[in-house]
Amino acid sequence: MADRFYPNVMPDFVAENPAVEEEKHPIPQGTNESLLKLLSTPYNTLSEKFKRAALDLKETILVETWGLTRQQVPDFTLYNGTLGTAFLMFKSYQVTNNTNDLAVCSQIVKDCDFASRNSRDVTFLCGRAGVCALGAVVAKYMGDDQLVLYYVTQFKEIKLTKDLPDELLYGRAGFLWACLFMNKHIGKGTIPSTYTAAVVNEIIENGRRLGGRGRSPLMYEWYGEMYWGAAHGLAGIMYVLMDFELKPDELEDVKETLRYMVKNRFPSGNYPTSEEDKRRDVLVHWCHGAPGIALTLVKAAEVFGDREFLNAAVDAAEVVWNRGLLKRVGMCHGISGNAYVFLLLYQLTGSVEYLYRAKALACFLLDRAHKLIAKGEMHGGDSPYSLFEELQSFQHFLGSSKPCQLLRGKFGPFFSEEFECVDTGYPISCWSSVNGKSNYETIC
Repeated sequence: MADRFYPNVMPDFVAENPAVEEEKHPIPQGTNESLLKLLSTPYNTLSEKFKRAALDLKETILVETWGLTRQQVPDFTLYNGTLGTAFLMFKSYQVTNNTNDLAVCSQIVKDCDFASRNSRDVTFLCGRAGVCALGAVVAKYMGDDQLVLYYVTQFKEIKLTKDLPDELLYGRAGFLWACLFMNKHIGKGTIPSTYTAAVVNEIIENGRRLGGRGRSPLMYEWYGEMYWGAAHGLAGIMYVLMDFELKPDELEDVKETLRYMVKNRFPSGNYPTSEEDKRRDVLVHWCHGAPGIALTLVKAAEVFGDREFLNAAVDAAEVVWNRGLLKRVGMCHGISGNAYVFLLLYQLTGSVEYLYRAKALACFLLDRAHKLIAKGEMHGGDSPYSLFEELQSFQHFLGSSKPCQLLRGKFGPFFSEEFECVDTGYPISCWSSVNGKSNYETIC
């Protein structure tokens, strides 16, 4: 099992040292000394390092994925293909306000639009819906109402077949994620609830049909296996459902499904891959295991205002800290995806401990990833420049690691409650919605 991750020997906390900024003699990267120096660097200075590294990496990714093969799109998807580069340029624009990034993004989306017109895949991450959703949002930012209308119209022409699965990557939940993305960035009602309600209802009905009988109220299959994780299973589906207006009994089913998962986790705090695989405590990835489930639990703590879910998220975060320093960079099954657990816990609680842990994982990548990949000690990825596989994940994470984007002040109308986590003893302050609504998206 240990061959999947590096032992995490980083200190639980390193105080910032203003004197670090004044040091004139550079320390070679990839040493314990260089990593400790990064960990003690004041955040304002460190965030600039992250930003510079992210922008440099952005240019490399743009050239490798689109600049050399312009208008040739072998894989149009956001997850693994060229649309991921468009999304990267959109996020870069949000950080830098560089309108050239937005223009390049728009052109890439147009190429992906052409490449995806005959696709039957319908989701945000792996299908036509992602192309139309990102295209509409970018057109909105560019002030091109005619292009917004084109992409929204194209989006509404996407057909969901009866045999479509319910999971996030290829199923109904993934289609709904695209709807949420457009409503967030273009305006509430861009994709109205009258349009999404039938999809939500079908997910609930399918889950109830397979659930019950002494197990979770909701359960879903992907190729004959009942997965728990974010990519194909319960965590990803529950995450999306919590963003929609659910009936009281449906909301209760979501809550009890999450409780079932918490109750049946491993003694270590990690989670099974599926109902059929409850003995192997191995994977600590966004797609399978504690990281992806922790993100859903953080959201549940916000939506339900329930300390039970926050405690469970904190426990899962301990697993990520101890076993989540994976030998891959990417979002799906790498360090970048795992680090989002700490960013969202910081966003919800305001606890500096979680910001430090996100910073620590970013510092590890910044200090060692390129060297470890070059030496063959870290996997460079089957699609090394893609958003969810490898280096784009690193770039996206570095560009996200700024606490001013995660201020707890955004939870103004919410109530606060301070308590002590029964398992760790950490004092926790929980900001939770009084009306049961979520107000952030991990990637969106």
